Amino acid sequence: MTNRRQLLTGAAGIAAATLLGAELIGPVQAQTKLPDAGPLGDVWLGPADAKVTVIEYASLTCSHCAHFHETTWPELKKKYIDTGKIRFTLREFPLDPLATAGFMLARCNGNDKYVPMTDLLFSQQKNWAFVDKPVDALSSLVKQAGYTQESFEACLKRQDIYDAINKVKDGAAKAGVDSTPTFFVNGQKVPGAISIAEFDKLLEPLLAK
Repeated sequence: MTNRRQLLTGAAGIAAATLLGAELIGPVQAQTKLPDAGPLGDVWLGPADAKVTVIEYASLTCSHCAHFHETTWPELKKKYIDTGKIRFTLREFPLDPLATAGFMLARCNGNDKYVPMTDLLFSQQKNWAFVDKPVDALSSLVKQAGYTQESFEACLKRQDIYDAINKVKDGAAKAGVDSTPTFFVNGQKVPGAISIAEFDKLLEPLLAK
């Protein structure tokens, strides 16, 4: 069982090694049966009856994931989610203890805070994930979102949330996820930080059916 001390010690030690990630784009692979959302549930954006469902597995310390959320995500949301064409969720696939800590902080205050918090952590990734004291930087950053030092530490002691996040990751690994980001578009695996043009090629035929 991992406790908070082990989590934060591991996070501090591994931050500089998390520049690894998926290749920028990989081939679409065969449809697969995905695991369920796990104890914490999915946080969906877009209508439940959308023709296309997109699930992203990402790590908060993955530079390719941050690039996707900086470049592709705003246009994807505007073009396909806000218009009700697709349904999208982000699932946790932390590559290291620091990413696990970030996801725990995104979950501790309720699922309505999940998207704003993950957006914040991706947009500020270079300011907390790749610095000399990442845990201190992470603490300072999330205080902008309403955490105190006490609630920060209390969140990272939550064994139930820690276990739930790792259950999501374990289920994804069994479904073939081995790099981040990895997307499942109506069950088809698409690894890599996909551009909006590449998403267009994937989504338009499905939406035209």
